Amino acid sequence: MGSIEQTTEILLHLSPDEAANLKEGINFLRNKKTGKDYILYKNKSRLRACKNMCKHQGGLFIKDIEDFDGRSVRCTKHNWKLDVSSMKYINPPGSFCQDELVVEMDEGNGLLLLELNPPNPWDSEPRSPEDLAYGEVQVTYLTHACMDLKLGDKRMVFDPWLTGPAFARGWWLLHEPPSDWLERLCRADLIYISHMHSDHLSYPTLKKLAGRRPDIPIYVGNTERPVFWNLNQSGVQLTNIKVVPFGIWQQVDKNLRFMILMDGVHPEMDTCIIVEYKGHKILNTVDCTRPNGGRLPGKVALMMSDFAGGASGFPMTFSGGKFTEEWKAQFIKTERRKLLNYKARLVKDLQPRIYCPFAGYFVESHPSDKYIKETNIKNDPNELNNLIKKNSDVVTWTPRPGATLDLGRMLKDPTDSKGIIEPPEGTKIYKDSWDFGPYLKILNASIEDEIFRHSSWIKEYYTWAGFKDYNLVVRMIETDEDFSPFPGGYDYLVDFLDLSFPKERPSREHPYEEIRSRVDVIRHVVKNGLLWDDLYIGFQTRLQRDPDIYHHLFWNHFQIKLPLTPPNWKTFLVHCE
Repeated sequence: MGSIEQTTEILLHLSPDEAANLKEGINFLRNKKTGKDYILYKNKSRLRACKNMCKHQGGLFIKDIEDFDGRSVRCTKHNWKLDVSSMKYINPPGSFCQDELVVEMDEGNGLLLLELNPPNPWDSEPRSPEDLAYGEVQVTYLTHACMDLKLGDKRMVFDPWLTGPAFARGWWLLHEPPSDWLERLCRADLIYISHMHSDHLSYPTLKKLAGRRPDIPIYVGNTERPVFWNLNQSGVQLTNIKVVPFGIWQQVDKNLRFMILMDGVHPEMDTCIIVEYKGHKILNTVDCTRPNGGRLPGKVALMMSDFAGGASGFPMTFSGGKFTEEWKAQFIKTERRKLLNYKARLVKDLQPRIYCPFAGYFVESHPSDKYIKETNIKNDPNELNNLIKKNSDVVTWTPRPGATLDLGRMLKDPTDSKGIIEPPEGTKIYKDSWDFGPYLKILNASIEDEIFRHSSWIKEYYTWAGFKDYNLVVRMIETDEDFSPFPGGYDYLVDFLDLSFPKERPSREHPYEEIRSRVDVIRHVVKNGLLWDDLYIGFQTRLQRDPDIYHHLFWNHFQIKLPLTPPNWKTFLVHCE
């Protein structure tokens, strides 16, 4: 094992005069040489410091005009707020902590801002790149976030979603996968699944694969919530799932190894991967918001990442207050532009030889979601690639299903006409029909389930969910396709402060949310103990909130932290008799 040391980096050096002139409270500082920004908080003799960079998506903090105590700063991207005196985010409440820098005095009473840099795990046992033969490393795009990699005589597949919907019935494939997709999956030596979201962990796809190769090795990161937490419930028979630790090379053969890394914002769920063949690295950051906390290998051979935006119910599914159609349209436009600039900057900073935008090729194609499809505008991969080309000499690739990139050729000569082989003339690129029937039938079966004949299911479910001691009252309304109350459906209040189910809103001051959910999806989620991503990211709800605050603890619980086993409805029904 090569010895790799932790290093200390001086980010900013203040002269004795500059140090003496720091004011009480918040100080915004810039290193003029590097152009990097920092925040230093002074409270009498105590000093705390951090980078001026929001943990969410790298936005810049400015003075928070609503803060009268002089302790908090506001992010210019999404209005997240950081209390610099405690280094905790206060909007969204109960969410994240900011990474702190070390503040030290030098001999002459100047100040140093230091960062302790852990060694980069991919630098252990480094390998020099060897020449690649033509055809030795080939990357074929199948759909969405699914790539089929030929690495010497091994084949590896990323995130296979090739059939059926994701997020209940909200997302469908934009691209028509190559007709031999199942054969390709069956040929793979290993599969990497980045996280539990159903556009990456697709049970309909894996069911078809398990029918032919139940023992195929599938690798996942050791996340707090297991990626395959719902395998038993799914009925899919996969027998060879390998959970690997973060930041350690996994050797496949003498030329091939890979390393899974966690996300800095959602370490309990999201991961990304570095694949290395003969010293050439392929970096796939998938959906990570801050992959590996923002520390990534530079100058890799090929980098791929998400780019599209639109993978959330916000703001299309919200109404009331500021959420007019004009506000939403403007917000989406601005938000997509920020995301595009963020990705372009990341690529410019990391300088990969080749960059490919992927994992954003989905469409809200069910007719009932026409409104979402029309308003939830996604980024155009070509627009991102043009932005990248304008600012750097990175080669870009907009993938089409069945297209293959030959890494050896592209590294030697990016203009080689055989470097990227496009699918044959006349190949269908975009899907124009989706098999909605069987999937909607599964959801609809939950509507008539006998659990819902007993109104006590409500108490049973929320007790099982285990979220309480939080001042929030939620009104849940079951609806039809158009979000009008479902005839005979449930409409009830949950007070999460004491987990009670009052007939009317309590008299104390409380934040309030109203969540309308399509009856087939909410009942399917309740019955099977599924995460609320199906509702929220799947656009199956409509929301109103007063005041307009994102309740991070509530949503995080229902989207990530629900119990790993579903409610025991058998016992419940016995007690109802």
